[in-house]
Amino acid sequence: MKSFTSILAASLLVFASLVGGSALAGDYAKQKVVYHINYDDPKKQAGALRNIQNHINAVGAANLDLKVVLHGNGLALLLEPDSLDKLKKFKHANADEKMTAKVTDLKGQGVSFHVCANTVRGRKVDLETDLYDVDQKDIVPSGVAEVAKLQMEGYSYIKP
Repeated sequence: MKSFTSILAASLLVFASLVGGSALAGDYAKQKVVYHINYDDPKKQAGALRNIQNHINAVGAANLDLKVVLHGNGLALLLEPDSLDKLKKFKHANADEKMTAKVTDLKGQGVSFHVCANTVRGRKVDLETDLYDVDQKDIVPSGVAEVAKLQMEGYSYIKP
């Protein structure tokens, strides 16, 4: 009887690991997601980037169309520290070596970053010197309008 109980327990463990393992491997359908960042706290922004990486790890980059929309204070994520003195409307410039490495890594996995033109214009941000790795193609007319547009296109909204 003892060996039957041991075999049953071992079988249940194997079954649980197989079932649990497949759930952890990410049995997800393709997802379209927009992450919305409009705050400048460097810890929260780093946490948001961790959430994005965890999302990619769970779903798989091939199954994920992920966009990050930045507006207002959220541009601090890509703001070069050297630009902070001249751009008085920002309290933080978080594009340090660690943050930019994470952004580069995420872009390499297919994540796109969309930057609000209203914020760029209103805060007199120079795309070439003030922001890390932002091209004209990354600029959207309005951050909030972009979030709404993406939601209308079926993107799930996440505000980490």
